[in-house]
Amino acid sequence: MSMMSADLPGLVGDYLLVRRALGYKLDDAEHILNRFVAYQHARDARTVTIGDAVGFATAPPARTPRTQALRLSAVRCFTRWAHCQNPDIEVPPARLLPARPTRVAPYIYSAGEIEALLDAADALKPELRAATYRTLIGLMAATGIRTGEAIALDIASFDPHSHTLTVTGKYGKVRMLPLHPTVAAALTDYLHRRDRLLPAAACPALLISTKGTRLHPSGVHPAFRRLTNEAGLRPASSSCRPRLHDLRHTFAVSTMLDAYRSGANPAVVLPVLATWLGHTEPRDTYWYLTGTAELMAAATERLRSPAAPSQPGGRGRS
Repeated sequence: MSMMSADLPGLVGDYLLVRRALGYKLDDAEHILNRFVAYQHARDARTVTIGDAVGFATAPPARTPRTQALRLSAVRCFTRWAHCQNPDIEVPPARLLPARPTRVAPYIYSAGEIEALLDAADALKPELRAATYRTLIGLMAATGIRTGEAIALDIASFDPHSHTLTVTGKYGKVRMLPLHPTVAAALTDYLHRRDRLLPAAACPALLISTKGTRLHPSGVHPAFRRLTNEAGLRPASSSCRPRLHDLRHTFAVSTMLDAYRSGANPAVVLPVLATWLGHTEPRDTYWYLTGTAELMAAATERLRSPAAPSQPGGRGRS
């Protein structure tokens, strides 16, 4: 039994539907699989073979081994499910394109650079777009929430009376963050402005586009890259470029720097920070704090200080 390429979109749609019913978001997988469908359609493929999967995974613009491995992994997960529907569909073996997981070096923004980004956002047109991107950048810088978490916020997530923000993180975990009065005031002002500029918007999202719809990552990240150019921000190195997510890194590093500089005990601050960021594993928070010269210098200075908090036995603790 062969499968015409026209059947592939339906199989992909069914696969995503089933997996999402089990609680998986699969936003990246959907993007990859839609491209795989287009790849197969252009070749008029009648089924899915291991060669098809590898050819797609290694085709431009998949330039790095990690990107190729991620693309093949998405196709492999799909074909494992689709093979049960059509035995002609071949499943690529595991680790066919292995790649060690890597993380991009974080770009730590200075206060001046964040201000420059906010100014660049203010210059956007129309006014609602400017207000939305200024609020997005300011909110992420002030709270350290993830980009996806910010986009997923609803108006109901913000309580202007108690100055709290209810954030739904990874795996559906919910946390409530107390907001600084200035942040709460900025969110309140944004809601008033969007009501004035787009009074007919019925979207429940907190941050909306000029069409009155929830923001989407496919539009947000390119827009942010343009803002970094307008703000005059340049890559620190070939592996360290300013990204929207790096506002979260900056928040984490700034929090720990404040702890060191104010004389607070970092060992007490760190688990609070981990909870605030929505991390379940300490190593996830440690990643946000490693390799930052300013933070490492502050830690070293704390160790050298005779007033450093000590553990039993008199050893300094950082």
